[in-house]
Amino acid sequence: MGEAYGNYSCGPDLDILPMIDIANIACGLHAGDPSIMAETVRNCKNHNVRCGAHPGLPDIQGFGRREMKLSLEEFTAITVYQIGALKGFLDRENVPLNHVKPHGVLYGMMCRDYDVATAVMRGIPHGIPVIGLPNTNMERAANDLGIKFFAELYGDVKYTGDGYLMLDRKKKPWKTEDVKKHVIQQLNEEG
Repeated sequence: MGEAYGNYSCGPDLDILPMIDIANIACGLHAGDPSIMAETVRNCKNHNVRCGAHPGLPDIQGFGRREMKLSLEEFTAITVYQIGALKGFLDRENVPLNHVKPHGVLYGMMCRDYDVATAVMRGIPHGIPVIGLPNTNMERAANDLGIKFFAELYGDVKYTGDGYLMLDRKKKPWKTEDVKKHVIQQLNEEG
């Protein structure tokens, strides 16, 4: 949610809000801006949707889907910065921060690289859970740091043979029957 920027809309947020329980809100570095964050938080509050931070790499042009080389301190800093920005709008509306779910390539980097995952986790406020890919360095870092971890699966993203996500630079729509087959396959595969 909230991935618009300035005068440019991105996605049917208002149409989706009545159908969801939780939202991952863009925090300004891969998408979104202060006005969009404020509006998204208000809209989530109006629909009783729990709000989570969706921090990404500082890559607006690439929508957070291009890998970047950052120091571990920078990974922590961009996480603190983005969650802090969203938290300001949440506090203003008396809405608690429900969770953190990293975005795009940052998510993938955390799955593959334990040090990156740990650096990002250190930027998350104490007591806030993380949503991520199970059986990866993201889950391992969360467990090692005592951060509650909620595993997820994707109905519209393919996986590599070793369980990592295959992210497309440009998202393409899936047919409903293909999503159903994909989810059933994930639920029934061992591992």
